[in-house]
Amino acid sequence: MFKPLKIGKYETRYPLVQGGMGVRISAGSLAGHVAKCGGVGLVAAPGIALNSGLYDGSNYFDADLEAFKAELHKAYEIAPDGIIGVNVMVALSDYEKLVGAAVEGGAKVIVCGAGLPLTLPGLTAHAPDVALVPIVSSVRCAQLIAKKWEKGYNRLPDAVVVEDPDTAGGHLGEKMECIGTGEYDQYATVRGVKEFFRTEYNIDMPVIAAGGIWDRADVLHALEQGADGVQMASRFVPTVECDADDAFKQAYLDCKKEDIGLIMSPAGLPGRAILKNQDQIVLYDELRSSVCTTGCLKKCSYKESGERFCIVKALDRAQRGDVETGLIFCGTNAWKADRITTVQEIFDELFAESAVAERAA
Repeated sequence: MFKPLKIGKYETRYPLVQGGMGVRISAGSLAGHVAKCGGVGLVAAPGIALNSGLYDGSNYFDADLEAFKAELHKAYEIAPDGIIGVNVMVALSDYEKLVGAAVEGGAKVIVCGAGLPLTLPGLTAHAPDVALVPIVSSVRCAQLIAKKWEKGYNRLPDAVVVEDPDTAGGHLGEKMECIGTGEYDQYATVRGVKEFFRTEYNIDMPVIAAGGIWDRADVLHALEQGADGVQMASRFVPTVECDADDAFKQAYLDCKKEDIGLIMSPAGLPGRAILKNQDQIVLYDELRSSVCTTGCLKKCSYKESGERFCIVKALDRAQRGDVETGLIFCGTNAWKADRITTVQEIFDELFAESAVAERAA
């Protein structure tokens, strides 16, 4: 039997957090169904306004907040008692307002990465029950966050996600030249983070391993190596409940291991994606002499100088089904997808004895 995962005042049935996948890949439907099955479902903030029916081309930031709350509402309609949260990138221009909208929308957990969320406890001080979870790739980052939070806000994280940049999808919190060298040891970092909180604060901090988690063997390995839970994202893309267009899901089924690699995002971070169409992604904006119309990122080479491409619109095109010119983020194991399944079937596979016993009771 698998132990539940405790994050703040919330306890999951199974030790799984569904990773946030931006621009409406993990929106209300996926988050709601993951929560209904006993995990933590996350609505991802980046680009949530796009394809929401609320964005009219000129009201991006207002639509962003309303769409975020609307997707949380949708998730709670699916899983009224579920543990539903959000993933908010620190790099977003409206990061602070999105955190506020998440609280207003009833998020129970806020996960933050793509930058250090040093002010997050201050932004949520009016909602102390909301669990706060930073994403890190090193013990040092966890130390910086903990010391800043304790000193400034008398608060510590409710859990910590340790992301492996060698395997995770989407934006990665590591320099391009440091990824894939074979030097990074995710589970040494997991154990190091736990040891830091145990030694410094006498706390058994829940630590969640993210990146490269695909099947039951991966989950068991993570738990055996000292993690309290796992975060899984790419595995949930080829599901009926995922919020992406069917063509996006089919791209996972069609891709080969060698199709997956790294790009440099205009956000200044490396990202992992399906690379078969990267020339068309750049050409889309070049041929149209496109300009930034959203300003969605605090730092963006496309916004500032027109360099590279508009990442939020490239991700949006893919989410809508344009896999020729759209950007498809994924983890290193996306090539393992061989069919469209359901969220419940994934939980049944991952947590077989626990899931069968519970559903039979």
